[in-house]
Amino acid sequence: MDLIKSPPANPKTHHCFPLHHTFNRPERPVLGFRPLPQSSKVLNFVHYDSKQSQPNKFLTSTKLFSHLLTNSYRTVPTISTNAALSEATEPEAETEPGNYRRILLSDVIVKRPRNVFMGREWNLRDMATAGVVLAMHLLSLFAPFQFNWGAFWVAVALYVVTGLFGITLSYHRNLSHKSFKLPKWLEYLFAYCAVQALQGSPIDWVSTHRYHHQFCDSERDPHSPIEGFWVSHISWLFDTNSVAERCGGSNNAGDLEKQPFYKLIQKTYIAHPIALGILLYAMGGFPFLVWGMGVRIIWVYHITWLVNSACHVWGKQAWNTCDLSRNNWWVALLAFGEGWHNNHHAFEYSARHGLNWWQLDMTWYVVRFLQAIGLATDVKLPTEAHKQRMALN
Repeated sequence: MDLIKSPPANPKTHHCFPLHHTFNRPERPVLGFRPLPQSSKVLNFVHYDSKQSQPNKFLTSTKLFSHLLTNSYRTVPTISTNAALSEATEPEAETEPGNYRRILLSDVIVKRPRNVFMGREWNLRDMATAGVVLAMHLLSLFAPFQFNWGAFWVAVALYVVTGLFGITLSYHRNLSHKSFKLPKWLEYLFAYCAVQALQGSPIDWVSTHRYHHQFCDSERDPHSPIEGFWVSHISWLFDTNSVAERCGGSNNAGDLEKQPFYKLIQKTYIAHPIALGILLYAMGGFPFLVWGMGVRIIWVYHITWLVNSACHVWGKQAWNTCDLSRNNWWVALLAFGEGWHNNHHAFEYSARHGLNWWQLDMTWYVVRFLQAIGLATDVKLPTEAHKQRMALN
């Protein structure tokens, strides 16, 4: 299954077909959310791939168009975005009206509230993941009492190395989307930098991210705010079976699984951040461990997670992506350009996310430098024709 998009020779606009029905407005507000006003509109999109020459038969059925005509006067549609074709033909279960809530300061509605912590069995991997995340947060609490400038600058340096060179340049743009090519030695070096971010092995991270794009903001998305802001931000991580149950295994990262380096990293993954922690402690004692591991790791954690949560909740949309992705300037500043998320969802293959001159994109500047010195090749960018087809205006 080809989940990596390249600039199509004849790119087509992704079409969305709204399906409408009404529900009653909830009467009681919930902490952190506002009730949905009666005048609000939220679309339930049925999406088909731009590679298809024709929409799914379901979309062209006379029964569907009859439904659209008879319900076009209704004012409050239900939600779901960018659903996969296979799900478009299945009837959707009705949700109790009182369960619909608007996320604070946003027009995004939580349609399927999900409680990851209660009502399910936790396996060993769930507990290990939660334990590591909790341990890093607890370790960072020592930061005010273990501050020195050497430890601080170690944290800043590792933030750039693991966040910029690692997560955004390697895991995301190079491995997940193949936006450019690097010599193998440099590809592996940058991927190893990402391993030290403690966000998973290259195979696991890339697989999950590709599923996110394939099922974006549908009920099969591994992390979408339609299940709740905090689910999309952090708590989805603690249900380690959910991605496999919703999407499948890591077979969508077969290009990485074929390479011995990535298989070795997957098998020995946790040993590498531990080794870095030991090295930092040997270099600068407990302050280096607190700042170089605890503070730096949770900083990169939450910046990465904000792309999953805030960039699907707050910001502006410039492109017809049929999902909730937004361009968010302040996330872009923190995440080395990853906050231009609607740009990214419109042109997944693009090595550049900040498409306008004023959209700061530090990751792109590094890629452009690598291209200038001959290390980055086959750098992909969206064509003007593709931009025109995807533009909302």
